[in-house]
Amino acid sequence: MNTSEIPILILAAGQSTRMRGTDKLQQLVSGQPLIRHISRECAKVSRTFIALHHNAKQRLALLDGLPVTPLFVADAAEGQSGTLRGAVAQLPLCDAFMVVLADLPDLTANDLKAVIAAKSAYSDALIWRGATPAGKPGHPILFDARLRDQFSTLTGDDGGASIVRPLADRTVLVRFADDRALLDLDTPEQWDAWRSKTSDQE
Repeated sequence: MNTSEIPILILAAGQSTRMRGTDKLQQLVSGQPLIRHISRECAKVSRTFIALHHNAKQRLALLDGLPVTPLFVADAAEGQSGTLRGAVAQLPLCDAFMVVLADLPDLTANDLKAVIAAKSAYSDALIWRGATPAGKPGHPILFDARLRDQFSTLTGDDGGASIVRPLADRTVLVRFADDRALLDLDTPEQWDAWRSKTSDQE
């Protein structure tokens, strides 16, 4: 499958409320803000879109020069469901689309490619997603376009769980070598621990 046919949607409309006044998407990863880092990784793989809330000038500025299309979501304040509902509706026509959380610092372009490759290998599934070595599901998540209409009715902050949960038997898990499919960093303490661990590995 030509990966350019699969749009990638980065969810970056959250408010970083647990960061106590700082924006987690502006934290540095490999010397650049996280939002720019994850956007560059996604853009290496396929056409990339990024969901932003209406007052996202600082985040948008950090994407300057990248081949990433911003999608402004009026209902982002509702939570992840509102963001998904508004952003998925703006994606181009496609056979499948990928959703990536913006706050997963260790995800790489190769991880996204591995999940996309699983679609060809397991074409009878409807969902393909990254997972931990133990098989705990995480991101990125690739959705068959037949599920797209279901995003138009999402509500609350449950994200796409109401779509994913009933389709466990139609989901393929791509196990990564570590827990990076679930490693999101929401607090200053989590960022400090991650930086400490990263420094120890260098």
